[in-house]
Amino acid sequence: MPQESPPKPLKWYRKLAARKGRLEADAFIVEGERAVRQVAESLPEEVLEIVTVEGIATPYPRYPHRTVTESQFRSISQAQTPQGLLAVVRPPWLTYTDNLPLDPGRRLLLLEDIQDPGNVGTLIRTAAALGFSGVILTEKCADPFSPKCVQASAGSILSIWLRRTDEYLEMVKALKKRGYLVLAADLDGKEDTSVFNKRRLLLLALGNEAAGLSKETLAVSDYQLRLPIVREKAESLNVAACGAIFMYLVTRK
Repeated sequence: MPQESPPKPLKWYRKLAARKGRLEADAFIVEGERAVRQVAESLPEEVLEIVTVEGIATPYPRYPHRTVTESQFRSISQAQTPQGLLAVVRPPWLTYTDNLPLDPGRRLLLLEDIQDPGNVGTLIRTAAALGFSGVILTEKCADPFSPKCVQASAGSILSIWLRRTDEYLEMVKALKKRGYLVLAADLDGKEDTSVFNKRRLLLLALGNEAAGLSKETLAVSDYQLRLPIVREKAESLNVAACGAIFMYLVTRK
């Protein structure tokens, strides 16, 4: 039998829609059967509570469980079409530090000042699906634990490591010392994907939707690359689409 969790005011859950509320509570919400399952399998120790609508049995009896009415669930849900199941999750404490893992992994992603939470969530989901180990986000990026970002990630938000920090350039420099090749997506770069063959350890950098990567990030990169698109028909690609193509090219080499 699942343990019934002590009831909290419904406004406590609603506060998690805002970054301030998430930071104060050290928690965020994941909604929907598939996303909750993904999080529970990735980092089960970070799941704090399962909330369901009355009449829906919890599929995770190991966690504290709360049942609410359908109207109450709608009032705390952050989804457009609530499914009657959500998890309250604690973000890994290292997320808001500049501490690199001892073994960062072979392929990493840097997101610089990408502000649309849908783009950030989609890029994290794509990175996880294509075997990337971690994502570095700048402080001006959308919060990875915001409702729209979590929804766009489809629960992949905890399946790879994340770091959100202003010290990202120092992290990039540290990775270069470890042998990582830094590839920067840049509209003024070269249409040359052969560089993906040159090294085993890679960091792919993607920039702001409008401004692209900063001069500082371009300066520390080893290569500036662009995709060979038909410019007469499309000047550029959405950053999530661009990132997905680059990540695919990285993984197939």
